[in-house]
Amino acid sequence: MSRTFSLTAGDSGSAARAGVITTAHGPIETPAFAPVASQGSVKALTHRDVADLGAQLILSNAYHLFLRPGLEVIRAMGGLHAFISWPKPILTDSGGFQIYSMSPLAKVRPEGVAFASHLDGTKLFLTPEDMVDIQLELGSDICMVLDYFVPYPSSSEKIRESVEITTLWARRARERVRATETTSLFWGITQGGVEWDVRRRSTEELVALDFDGYAVGGLGIGEAKSQLHEVLDRSAEILPRDKPRYLMGMGYVQDILEAVERGVDLFDCVLPTRNARNGTLFTSRGPLVIKNAKYARDERPIDEECGCYACRNFSRAYLRHLYEREEISSAVLNTIHNLHFYLDIFHKIRQSIHLKSFNSLKSTILNKIKDGLP
Repeated sequence: MSRTFSLTAGDSGSAARAGVITTAHGPIETPAFAPVASQGSVKALTHRDVADLGAQLILSNAYHLFLRPGLEVIRAMGGLHAFISWPKPILTDSGGFQIYSMSPLAKVRPEGVAFASHLDGTKLFLTPEDMVDIQLELGSDICMVLDYFVPYPSSSEKIRESVEITTLWARRARERVRATETTSLFWGITQGGVEWDVRRRSTEELVALDFDGYAVGGLGIGEAKSQLHEVLDRSAEILPRDKPRYLMGMGYVQDILEAVERGVDLFDCVLPTRNARNGTLFTSRGPLVIKNAKYARDERPIDEECGCYACRNFSRAYLRHLYEREEISSAVLNTIHNLHFYLDIFHKIRQSIHLKSFNSLKSTILNKIKDGLP
């Protein structure tokens, strides 16, 4: 039985579940959403804003922080929590996705990955042990081990290679963690694309390593929704029931609801914050593009069902004006709204699971979005 995760409720008509992840910086009630703070900051907001909106944790990126400001600075400032003045849990991604996507000449070998810094071209080489040590230096509450994912579509040979290397790296990372005394939690990442035989092998091998939690990686990158759902359904059958499950980078509300229904506990995505800065606002009736001319004299709030600061105080017309004039407050108010929208949905999801009514909530949310779309 896991000492760091406990289930508190299950839905009556689905595999949706509610639980609590215990970390050194406080509990996380699941299902939960982690706002992305890659550089130690959620763009356009202060930490006070993020906490007031109800965020239980944030996600930072070990790769980005390793490059800048660097471990020496963060160590001198007392670790990542002290450096950024965020008292709640922090999950750090290893940065594997950024290494492969931002350094197209990255070379993956069984020993580790060689790549060039996207900042100045400095040649670097990182091993799975290095990524453990980096995240321990940061003092992260939840640490993701280094994995190797390949884009969709990829050949079966390439997918098998990614699983072999991911498993090798996971084994080495687990050995490094076991040689330390830490309260940080380390989670493994399964790979295998949508080829179930390969994905199953990856999952079984990582489960045998007894990580504190598991991410289902390499999804949401172009595969059909039916394939995504099948992988989640089958993964739930073999992942430990008493360990948290994390679907990395999945951000659309429709996809989140489908994943929660299949037993996923944790999510993160840049979608609400990035889209806010680009003028796309999420509402109970679907997305709203605030720069559109039709909102120039619209007195209504972004979403009449929303109680966030932006919706309580400002019209669509004013928010459009701020966006058109490129005012900083446009990014601030739009981000407050979008994050409130996401975190409020997760609050309702947790409530519905405890009330055995998740399917009813899911239908209500999806029907409203469908009715509001053109």
